[in-house]
Amino acid sequence: MNDDRWNAFITRVDPEEPKPGPLSGRTLAVKDLFDTAGVRTTYGSGLYADHVPTRTAVAAQRLLDAGAVLVGKTNLTEFAWGVLGDNQWHGLCRNPTRPGLTTGGSSSGSAAALAAGLCDLALGTDTGCSVRLPSAACEVVGLKSQWGLISLKGVFPLCPTLDTVGPMARSVAEVALAWSVLTERPVPEPGVAGLTVGLLRQPPGIGDGRVTETSDAAEEWVSDLEQLGARVVEARIPEPDANTWPQFQHEALQSHATTFPSRADEYGVVMRKKLEAAQRATADEIAAAYRAIETWRSYEPEVDLFVTPCYAVELPPEDADELEVRLPLTSFLRWVNLTGWAGLAIGNMQLIAPRDEVVLAAGLAWESR
Repeated sequence: MNDDRWNAFITRVDPEEPKPGPLSGRTLAVKDLFDTAGVRTTYGSGLYADHVPTRTAVAAQRLLDAGAVLVGKTNLTEFAWGVLGDNQWHGLCRNPTRPGLTTGGSSSGSAAALAAGLCDLALGTDTGCSVRLPSAACEVVGLKSQWGLISLKGVFPLCPTLDTVGPMARSVAEVALAWSVLTERPVPEPGVAGLTVGLLRQPPGIGDGRVTETSDAAEEWVSDLEQLGARVVEARIPEPDANTWPQFQHEALQSHATTFPSRADEYGVVMRKKLEAAQRATADEIAAAYRAIETWRSYEPEVDLFVTPCYAVELPPEDADELEVRLPLTSFLRWVNLTGWAGLAIGNMQLIAPRDEVVLAAGLAWESR
């Protein structure tokens, strides 16, 4: 097996003979948040350092049944709550594409393994940025699927109202093929012709009063989109009615109720601080957050597709303070989970629409231009 100088993997697996199928022989790296029968699954934590599940997560099993060959479980931010590639228990995941800069998180190892050529396909999860940011940082492709489409059974939860599973690869075509296996839907036909595409220079906030970053980066993709037959217009997304952050905090606490705060000292420093802060959310704040998300998810956009960057600030160094950079680094990403829409990262370009098929079709057209 290839040398993993990037610390992309927590556990390596000797590949088995591939089964026949649409993914036959493609090597697969699975984020260590997915259960894998007989293979150590740590959830990026010290609490589960020796945990070996007896079942395999539904999404991972579908890829394996289609002929993909497991080569390992990839590094991630502890319990998938973080935007960088650092892990107190399993070490720093390094960026093969941009040495010294962060891989992004939390599916850091999945993106690094792809960028380093250590696998053909990877599985990640995305609750606020965790497939798209690492894909952008490592210059690969990753899909944040529309909420509720791909099974989360056998995946350790962070925030079930926002959690999604997403395939990752080095091309849109490979992501679309893996998505087809995961969803049992046909690969969309490439196409963006006739669609109205909204150029989003400033994303909505999450209702916490923080002004989000702005970027003109998407302008560089407009001419190619227009040549593919799209009509590009300026676009905005309405702000949520209340601060949505308490909902995230509430569900994160629920996900960890069996071990936090009873075993708080066994959590990493950053994760422990986040869970301690989550305890301060009030019942009224949580209820208002859920109402705001419900209202936002009923919003119907005036365009067919949005184009934005994935990140609009300089990528931070690999040893940056996560608590300092997490908000500016993810402004263009977090809101997509709150609306429940699909987001496709092709490097730093992000295509967003309510349905997976739309972003995949546009991404396939972009790739074939």
